[in-house]
Amino acid sequence: MLPDRTKSGLSTLYTRRQLQAPLRVRDFFDNCAAKVSLRALTFGLTLSLTPATLLGQTAIPNTPAGSALRAWLDAYNSGDSARAAAFLRTYQVDFPIRNSFNFRQMTGGFELVSVEVSEPRHVEFFLRPRNTPAMIAYGMLDVAAGSPTNISGNAFPLGPNVATEALRIDRATRVAVVGRAAAVLDSFYFSPELGKRMADSLRARLARGTYDRYRNGPGLALRLNADLAEMAHDKHLGISYVPTPPPKQPAGEAPPAPSHADLDETNCGFKKVEQLDGNIGYLRFDAFEEAALCGSTASAAMTFLAGTRALIIDLRENGGGHDIGALIASYLFDRRTHLDDLWDRYANSTRQSWTQDSVPGRRFGGTKPIYVLTSAHTFSAAEAFAYDLQALKRATIVGETTAGGAHPASERRLGEHFAISVPWGNSINPITGTNWEGVGVVPDVKVPADEALSAALKLIRDRAP
Repeated sequence: MLPDRTKSGLSTLYTRRQLQAPLRVRDFFDNCAAKVSLRALTFGLTLSLTPATLLGQTAIPNTPAGSALRAWLDAYNSGDSARAAAFLRTYQVDFPIRNSFNFRQMTGGFELVSVEVSEPRHVEFFLRPRNTPAMIAYGMLDVAAGSPTNISGNAFPLGPNVATEALRIDRATRVAVVGRAAAVLDSFYFSPELGKRMADSLRARLARGTYDRYRNGPGLALRLNADLAEMAHDKHLGISYVPTPPPKQPAGEAPPAPSHADLDETNCGFKKVEQLDGNIGYLRFDAFEEAALCGSTASAAMTFLAGTRALIIDLRENGGGHDIGALIASYLFDRRTHLDDLWDRYANSTRQSWTQDSVPGRRFGGTKPIYVLTSAHTFSAAEAFAYDLQALKRATIVGETTAGGAHPASERRLGEHFAISVPWGNSINPITGTNWEGVGVVPDVKVPADEALSAALKLIRDRAP
């Protein structure tokens, strides 16, 4: 669905396990030093190791920003769904804050470790989760002028053993990062008009001194992300900060691809392949890897399920990835089928994606019912898979509206510690003439994600003669 691409030092990113992207929240707990994923920039959820010197409590400032922080922490730490709902009714919040409540059980709540920056309507701070007190997150929260209930916030992961002093940046760094980000947007963003507007806006904000108050890397990255989100609402677009930068790649080369040993650890993202009672096939896979590396795994899974009378494909934990979707879809049709198109600004061309004429093993076929399970965390290439099957009326989508990221993106460094994920392409479905960017894939049957499997099973039972 979303092809691999390397252009002028830009390494392709379609998944949260890379720079947006994207690495699910759970992946951050397993890979604390991993690069930031834009979809994983979820308020208070992206966490990593920090020195013990930070692990002390601090008072919340008595300011509008402090009051908003206290209200969020009180609601979040209560573990009470009614209090969380009351908070969300009282405050107008953006997606990261709203989404944080979905992970309350995972974190066990948060302790406020320290306040780094305190202004009347802006606060930056460290948090640690109660379930894993060795971890830390750097957060930022803003209260809109004239509206104490309109708040926005986000959090940023740090690497292991990072001292606060190592996060400091000077004016020269701010100027360089913002200037390079503007140049990349101007040159590579899939929409030249919007790319230029964003670049001009960043330069103007820099000249006005908008970024002068940001004296540490995570704070500047979070502010730039908020500004870019306001301008473009593009889920694959954003700035990352890493205290310990990865090794530099030679000019024009992409980062090393995952090894077969690495992919074996996750079984190429395939978690469950089962024949449920009543000869119902169930396939859960949590990542779209490269077909060249994981095609044999996908073929084995699909061949195993070929004889089932109905198929459930579970994408609720799938954060996207690479190009294996077209191969998997090839098992679900009887004839060659046009799936989607991808406009590539850099190449100034459109690439069509079709199912394969022949596949290893046995096809499930193009007539038996298929149900695709989604959640609010289903993202990028996983959304493309669901969206295309829905448009072709080949599958019934069951669950929650997906995250809404349709633009394939690539990473480019902005300096030693900063990088940008910039979308260079635009997915265009040949049937709808559009895509799911910003709106997500809307299910045919809307149910909470944790009820999607039982709902799909009921649909299959009700359909049975």
